[in-house]
Amino acid sequence: MSGLLVAGTTSDAGKSVVTTGLCRAFARRGIRVAPYKAQNMSNNSMVVGSRDVRCATSSTTTFAEIGRAQWVQAVAARVTPEPAMNPVLLKPGSDRRSHVVLMGRPTGEVSSRDWEDGRRHLAEAARAAYDDLAARFDVIVAEGAGSPAEINLRAGDYVNMGLARHADLPTIVVGDIDRGGVFAAMFGTVALLEPADQALVAGFVINKFRGEQALLAPGIDALTRMTGRPTYGVLPWSSELWLDSEDALDLDGRRSSGTAAKKVAVVRLPRISNFTDLDALGLEPDLDVRFVSGPRDLGDADLVVLPGTRATISDLAWMRARGLDTAVIEHARRGRPVLGICGGCQMLGRTIADPDGVEGPAGAVVAGLGLAGHTTTFAADKTLRLHEPAGYEIHHGRVSGPTTSGEVVGTMVHGSLEDDTARATYLADALGVTSRASFPAARERRIDLLADLVEEHLDVDALLRLVRGGAPAGLPVLPPGGMA
Repeated sequence: MSGLLVAGTTSDAGKSVVTTGLCRAFARRGIRVAPYKAQNMSNNSMVVGSRDVRCATSSTTTFAEIGRAQWVQAVAARVTPEPAMNPVLLKPGSDRRSHVVLMGRPTGEVSSRDWEDGRRHLAEAARAAYDDLAARFDVIVAEGAGSPAEINLRAGDYVNMGLARHADLPTIVVGDIDRGGVFAAMFGTVALLEPADQALVAGFVINKFRGEQALLAPGIDALTRMTGRPTYGVLPWSSELWLDSEDALDLDGRRSSGTAAKKVAVVRLPRISNFTDLDALGLEPDLDVRFVSGPRDLGDADLVVLPGTRATISDLAWMRARGLDTAVIEHARRGRPVLGICGGCQMLGRTIADPDGVEGPAGAVVAGLGLAGHTTTFAADKTLRLHEPAGYEIHHGRVSGPTTSGEVVGTMVHGSLEDDTARATYLADALGVTSRASFPAARERRIDLLADLVEEHLDVDALLRLVRGGAPAGLPVLPPGGMA
């Protein structure tokens, strides 16, 4: 067998959902399948084990960092997540610069100015990682990034059609019908590609459909006539498909019904990271979890959460500019609980220092919120660590001193609330709430539900034929790409 590229008309069109569902559907059929995404741009990441075999006489287990979505996809595929599944992870530090994680390890930065030249070595590493996975697994389900129709970036692309060309991957294009204009988006995606790229695009999948599917038939038929490519199925919209996301665009989807007794206000920081920490709280029926950005939103909160951030100092300055710092301090002064996670924990302390310019100007020292007694100093080396039974550390900040003071609790461990016992203890102590959910069980139910929907609404057998045989020969070439 070989592989399949799941591309999309836009970011957040449903590539991750389709890839995850296919990984579980293929795994159910006894296929050894691995997820892959050449490059993520996300501040949601996960720590995984990495075998370091550089020593000839022994090997040690070290830790590495990959995108959260690929970690979930590996869980769906029932295989061990590893750095090769997401060889390049870009973590935005500003609007024009991103921190680079290569094969799980930090390796400097890349800017928008050297977007093409500065990524050549990343492309080589990504292709090598794909080839390595392909040699060890039966099928690779590769997720694209953004859209393959971003023709301004095609010359340096190794994530979408550049990857497809490298591995001769048949490609399906996912379109989000909930946004509107899905037929134009899918047709236009193919039509903008150069002929060699178009030859690998085998068909389409429509995502997030609500309503009577028979109403789509005329459009699907017309799309097939115009492109010579079939639609492999239509996935319905489902509120239960709340998977760990890599994209802050999905934050609003984490709100509960709004009828719960206890209100949890999560400060929506500009560089928020690892906000999947709050997914477990969102499962609790007695909590209403909301992402907020103004001080008034904290007025009636029972619990305030300061989440992780990729830019602690600048996000703390953003809070102060909006008066959120005063609102958090007042919330704590009234004896109400505050929870800070990683960057949020660092904000709770007395000072934050950046002597080497890890986040910004070298030598910066700023005051924290002063709600706990610890101090934070940034170091160039990143701490990566897994915790049992749940949780992981991923940070540059070194914290010294007590991170807890009364109802103010800080932790540098992401994901600890995913452990049912730890979450139940915290909710009982902080809010007097009895936990009524199991997060690991909920994740498995969601993955299985997604796979059920994929099996029911997509032609999985036809997609497997694509994997085995590649894109059909003689697919029509559409203008204007065919005229380039």
